[in-house]
Amino acid sequence: MAGNAPPQFDQHTCCGIVEEAAYRARERREQKQKQPWIVRKLAVAITIGILAYATYVYIGRFCVPMIRIDAGALGRRSMGIGFLVVFCIFAMMIYWSYLKIILTPPGLAKDHVSKSAEPHPSTTARFDDSWEEGLGSWQYEGMTHPTDQPTQSESLPPATIDSSALPATTEKSNVVARNGHAGPGSDAEGDSNAGNLNAIPPVAAAKAAKDLPVEAAAPAQSPRVKPETRSGPIRPTRRPPSTPVLLPECRYCYKDGFVKPLRAHHCRSCGTCVLRFDHHCPWIGQCVGALNHRFFFIFCEWAAIFCIWVFATLLAQNVKAGNSTNLAVSPDGQQIAVIALAGLFMLFTLVMIASHTRLIIHNQTTIEHLGVQRMKEREKAILGNAFPWYQFGAKRRMRKQWDEEWGSLSREGNLWWLGSYRANWESVMGSSVLDWFLPIGRSPMNGLEYRTNPRFDEIGRWRPRREWPEGLR
Repeated sequence: MAGNAPPQFDQHTCCGIVEEAAYRARERREQKQKQPWIVRKLAVAITIGILAYATYVYIGRFCVPMIRIDAGALGRRSMGIGFLVVFCIFAMMIYWSYLKIILTPPGLAKDHVSKSAEPHPSTTARFDDSWEEGLGSWQYEGMTHPTDQPTQSESLPPATIDSSALPATTEKSNVVARNGHAGPGSDAEGDSNAGNLNAIPPVAAAKAAKDLPVEAAAPAQSPRVKPETRSGPIRPTRRPPSTPVLLPECRYCYKDGFVKPLRAHHCRSCGTCVLRFDHHCPWIGQCVGALNHRFFFIFCEWAAIFCIWVFATLLAQNVKAGNSTNLAVSPDGQQIAVIALAGLFMLFTLVMIASHTRLIIHNQTTIEHLGVQRMKEREKAILGNAFPWYQFGAKRRMRKQWDEEWGSLSREGNLWWLGSYRANWESVMGSSVLDWFLPIGRSPMNGLEYRTNPRFDEIGRWRPRREWPEGLR
């Protein structure tokens, strides 16, 4: 059928090649099917095997020879006993935390909501025309007088929203995207707002180029905006779209056939919607979500500590032995292999800890953070189009002006910002310090109810600073 024919791209331009690559990648993601159980759990067996091998080498080939005072031992008996005791503590914690994370499900939406028909969108809600505009970004206009947003006379107080309590609307519309995605490199999919931060849709380049003046078109397709015209200075304007992202029609999953709870997304690898979906982790054989995000972070903590200890002690003693004149001491290939593995996973887990610490203190998931990054990239492109490359001060002042009008993207522009880093942290990790390090108890969240940022209205639209509650302006 002609309607199903793939779009044609200009192969003679850089933009055409990039657009085609993005289209092909999107097609591959759409065709991805649920992975078999054995495939999803294969990495778990590999991880357990690596841990068991490291334990064998460290105890059997490193500590025991020192305790027995063998000729080729890399240290004294007291050192071997001390290393063994510390290693056993760290090994116990990493095995315990890993067992907890692989046995704790992330929370599945199907366990809390029933299948339902597609909600009928409201006539007052403005929806974007393509799936691309449901990912998460801003619209900009290089206009002297930007379009005004609807205002509200009363500011809304912060509220805890129950996903099932949001109203359904009455009139059907065919512009809600049926196949959303969660951003580059993600295994999530869902409706048109899957994979965004605050569920704020992005700008579509084609639509923007058609509806806006030449100055507001995409940087690759328009000349640089001149700083002044006859009508006065022209500046790019941040104008968040008015899509009501909290309404049921924006959260309907066509794969599972129900309205997803807030912050839930569809994981292609698992084939189901996950509560507060963060990412699908092959190392634990399942997704990281509302009910196990805390345990995932704790596992990363103990994995990093375990790897640092193994890497540092094995490396130090082997380097010392290499400089020794004792001919009985020779390098152990298996210890060298464990040093390499420990170093690799040490770097990996430290990066994961740093990344997820940032996510947690901002009360964001990986998907939502990717949405923020796309917004920042678009802002950078817009400013690069509006100002010459050397006008760093002008770009900085423009960003500051946007933030004065709207607030920052990661805090005031975050639908789930709770007011402070500490509040965000405790919403995921709990209020007790022991909960931050020990894999005990349960997640402090249920995955269904979330308190929203009072800088947004009741249907999830970001409001300018002048419409915020008095105490927040």
